[in-house]
Amino acid sequence: MGETNILGISCYYHDSSAALVKNGVVVGAAHEERFTGKKHDTSFPLNAAKFCLDSQGMTIGDIDHIAFYEKPVLKFDRFLSQSIEGFPETAKMFLRAVPFWFTEKLRVPRIVNKKLNYKGNVFFIEHHLSHAAASFLPSPFSNAAIVSVDGVGEWATTTWGEGENNAINLSGQINFPHSLGLFYSTMTAFLGFKVNNDESKIMALRAYGEENKKENEFYKKLKQVVEIRKNGSFALDMKYFSYHRGLKMPSAELSRLLDCPVRKKEERLKQKHKDIAAAGQMVYEEALFNLLNHVQKETGRKNIVIGGGCGLNSVANGKIINKTRFENIWIPPSPGDGGTSVGAALYAYNCILKKERKFIMENAYLGPSFTNKEIKNFLKENKIIYHAFKNEEEIVAKTAKLIDENNIIGWFQGKMEWGPRALGNRSILGNPCNLRAKNRLLKIKERENFRPLCPAVCREDAHKYFHCDNPLPKSTDFITMVYKVKEDWRKRISAVVHVDGTAGLQTIKEKDNPLYYNLIKEFGKLSGVPVIVNTSFNLGGKPIVNTPRDAYDCMMKTGIDCLVIGNYLVYKKENSN
Repeated sequence: MGETNILGISCYYHDSSAALVKNGVVVGAAHEERFTGKKHDTSFPLNAAKFCLDSQGMTIGDIDHIAFYEKPVLKFDRFLSQSIEGFPETAKMFLRAVPFWFTEKLRVPRIVNKKLNYKGNVFFIEHHLSHAAASFLPSPFSNAAIVSVDGVGEWATTTWGEGENNAINLSGQINFPHSLGLFYSTMTAFLGFKVNNDESKIMALRAYGEENKKENEFYKKLKQVVEIRKNGSFALDMKYFSYHRGLKMPSAELSRLLDCPVRKKEERLKQKHKDIAAAGQMVYEEALFNLLNHVQKETGRKNIVIGGGCGLNSVANGKIINKTRFENIWIPPSPGDGGTSVGAALYAYNCILKKERKFIMENAYLGPSFTNKEIKNFLKENKIIYHAFKNEEEIVAKTAKLIDENNIIGWFQGKMEWGPRALGNRSILGNPCNLRAKNRLLKIKERENFRPLCPAVCREDAHKYFHCDNPLPKSTDFITMVYKVKEDWRKRISAVVHVDGTAGLQTIKEKDNPLYYNLIKEFGKLSGVPVIVNTSFNLGGKPIVNTPRDAYDCMMKTGIDCLVIGNYLVYKKENSN
């Protein structure tokens, strides 16, 4: 029997991506935004697909099946029903969207043929099945409960069920317009931030608000907006929302309920805005934990996997083991729509073709890489002054010393990460013991001062510094969990401690990323604390860097002091002209 090659594709909503499954193993995956420079790119992932094929020395002729992450006809059915039911308020939305449906979204087979010159079979996988597959099939569990929560797929906004070996059975579903994801996005819009981009800002801002339910007046009001039911489900009171009728998220009724107008983008954040963010997070968590406890009771499973865009709510994720009866948790590095290309491809291989599972996602390093020769050629061709390292030991020693001296480092090594978060290959690194480093990093990233930075620590050291779940979930490798920092260490690593004493933890195993692991250990020898600041290597509003040119340009446009790229060190001050 020959090998089976499946290309997974996700596009036309947000975070387009492609992934290649080769005989059951994910061998390449990337987000289209990294190639085009357009954050959350929605376009057909031609560049990402080409990377996946090129990385394996393959052509489109080697692909046996393509798997698409949703069923466009079913989604169009929901779009039409929504437009008709909400007419005439939905007229503007309908007129804006319908041409794209007929030129792109409903013509996926034709577009696949045109863009990729592919004439074979295309599997269309329901959206939430793609999420479920992306969270269960590459997980370390042979069986688990599955919960997928996002904005909306075709009709479903929330699904749950269980996975056993190479079979997935989704037994429960909540449909549009009732959506925890859209509830959270509505709160994002209400507070003056950008939907499908700034939800993480609400997670950060809530820490400055009143998190005592009895004291937060907005929590009591938002409880009227989301009905949390005994059977694990929830329902939204739709008079407080407008997304089902048009292009806006919150309705005027929500402003009246909260006795607060929708915040304008440039308006100064007031305490009431922080309290509303806290209230929104608390209501979201209450509904989520209620659902999860129902699913645990229904399935009897000890393991839980989480899919859907809400799987990026790391504040809630870090509480799941304590707030539910589940004992083990796994969340993929890309639980949102970008990750569904992996899910669709694995679902086709394991569930449709009924082939056994062969792949566990031990790490997220699935993207493009560049050889030292390619990097050196780039530096020489562009007359960039650089210094060569003799070996990896010298890279580690020099970089650790630079960080200990409070330099900000652009770190460009190995394969690019899969998912929205930098995990030690396309990262900006700094000293966690230096608050000035935090302020500099926030300026480099063009981030608001209420947003935290993440610590990176070797897995075996995590429990010394953080109040983490035990056993430590594999998902901490992907920065999908927020935990409390132990009080004895909060002052020492103050640059990575949020105002409420928490941190979005990244853990590293030596076998997954030995260079990054050894760097953290070496920094620990110099500083006394084997923890470093890790944030994504990008400018504000731009995707994480992909190429050596992206990395160099990012350094030169920001306050990054130097670039450690492959086997080379580039100082910004030496290249200022």
